[in-house]
Amino acid sequence: MPRKKKPVIEYRHYSLPINFPVLLLSGERWKISDIKSEHLHFHNHLEIGICYSDNGIMEIKGESVPFKAGDVTFIPRYLPHTTYSSPNTASLWSYIFFSPEDIFQHSFKSAYSNFEPNLWAVKGMNCVLNKEQHPKVYTLATSIVEELQQQNPYYQESAYGLLLSLYIELLRIHSRNELLADQEIEHSLKGDFVISPVLEYITTNYMTPMTIDFLADLCHLSTTHFRRKFHEIMGTAPLDFLNSTRIEEACKLLKSTEDSILSISEQVGFQSISSFNRCFSKLMGQSPKEWRKGAQSEAQSAKASILEFTGWV
Repeated sequence: MPRKKKPVIEYRHYSLPINFPVLLLSGERWKISDIKSEHLHFHNHLEIGICYSDNGIMEIKGESVPFKAGDVTFIPRYLPHTTYSSPNTASLWSYIFFSPEDIFQHSFKSAYSNFEPNLWAVKGMNCVLNKEQHPKVYTLATSIVEELQQQNPYYQESAYGLLLSLYIELLRIHSRNELLADQEIEHSLKGDFVISPVLEYITTNYMTPMTIDFLADLCHLSTTHFRRKFHEIMGTAPLDFLNSTRIEEACKLLKSTEDSILSISEQVGFQSISSFNRCFSKLMGQSPKEWRKGAQSEAQSAKASILEFTGWV
C-alpha cells in the first residue's frame, strides 16, 4: 500500500515598503481558482484578506472553513493555510500584509508585548469573519483598502488609524477564543508546524547570538530532527534563514538611516564585518555599499525575493 504523501508547506515572503510598512495586494490579479492546491503556505507577516465575490473553502490547521463574499480573513504569520474557490468560480480578493510589532510599537503601552494571538490557540473557524456578524471589521478593512488605493492627501495617516482600529477589534475577537485546554495546545505543538516557535523567535531576536541546539530546544526536538524538519518545511537550513532575516533588516537600515555599514552589521547580529559583507553579497548580488547607493532612489527596496522560496510575488 503506497504511503500517503505529506503536505508540502510553502513559505511566502513579502518585503514591506520602508516608509509605510503596509503592503496591499489588490486588483483583478488576485483571484483564487477552484483548483485545490496540494501545498499549504504561510507568510512572514500578518495577513488580512477581503473576499469580494463568490465563495469557497479555506483550510486552516486541519479545518475546512467555508468563506463567501463579504468575509474578512485574519491569518497570523506562520499559520499554514490554503484557499480555493467553489467549482467553476474564481473568488476576488484584496490582501493587506503588515507586522503589528513594527507599525504599532509606539501605540501600545510598553507592558504590552503580545502583538499577535497565540498561534496554538487560534482555531481555523475563527479566522474567517462574517460580514453580518462583524460589520465593523468589514467596514474598517474595506476602508483601509480604499485609502491605500486612492492615496489622497494624508492617506497614510488615515490608513494607520483605520488599521489600528481594525487590529484592536481583531485582537478583541480572538482574545475571546484563546482559552483552550492545555492538552489541545500541547497536541497542536506536535503537528507539522512544530518549528513555528523558532520562526517567531528569530523574527524578534535575530540580532542576538543563537545556536542550533538552542533553537531545537525551543521546539522540544533533538538537534538532528530539528534540522531535518526545518529544512523539510522551509527549504533551507535554520542558520541560513536567520542570516536572510538579518540581511533583510540590514537592507531597511541601509536605506532608512545614515549609520555606517559596520554599525548596521552589528545591529543585525553579525559578529564581523567580513561575514556580513560575504552574506550580504551572496543574497543580494552586490556589496552593502553598492546596494545602498542604488537604494537612494525610491524605486528600490529590499528585494521581495531575498528569501528564495515559492510565493505569489
